[in-house]
Amino acid sequence: MKTLGAVLAGGRSTRFGSDKALAMLGGRSLLDHAFAALRPHCDAVIVVGRGEVADWPRGDMGPLGGIAGALIHAADRGFDQLLTAPVDCVRLPDDLRALLEPAPAFLETQPVIGLWPIESLTGLKAMLEKASDLAVRAYARRIGARTVRSEFVPPNINSSADLDRLTGL
Repeated sequence: MKTLGAVLAGGRSTRFGSDKALAMLGGRSLLDHAFAALRPHCDAVIVVGRGEVADWPRGDMGPLGGIAGALIHAADRGFDQLLTAPVDCVRLPDDLRALLEPAPAFLETQPVIGLWPIESLTGLKAMLEKASDLAVRAYARRIGARTVRSEFVPPNINSSADLDRLTGL
């Protein structure tokens, strides 16, 4: 299966207080860390929500808008599935692909970290056009995605205090 990785980086970083993607950890931006963490699990990696690939149908749709934009990009380029991670995910389980295959599946602790089949795009577009429930878990339920547990829980950085705690590790 040909897998496209997508770092979801289109959020407003409201809780963080500044552009989270550009926040520094160990001399590298969180965006650079997320890209590097996702790369070993995919055939190619893109960044969504920062010019390279746009959220669909527009910005401010939350992670699902980023996933939709990435699925469209992946479908247009012949990928079979999409592996997503948020921009603040600086570490991922070493066995991430093995945990999540077969698609659709997502990590219990962070549903934005998921493996989504390209054919799920139609259902996602319908959800986004109605704009009723924009939760990743609602999309996962709609397409019958499995919830996967991992012994490794990826760090979640929602505030500068979270980043400071991670820096101390």
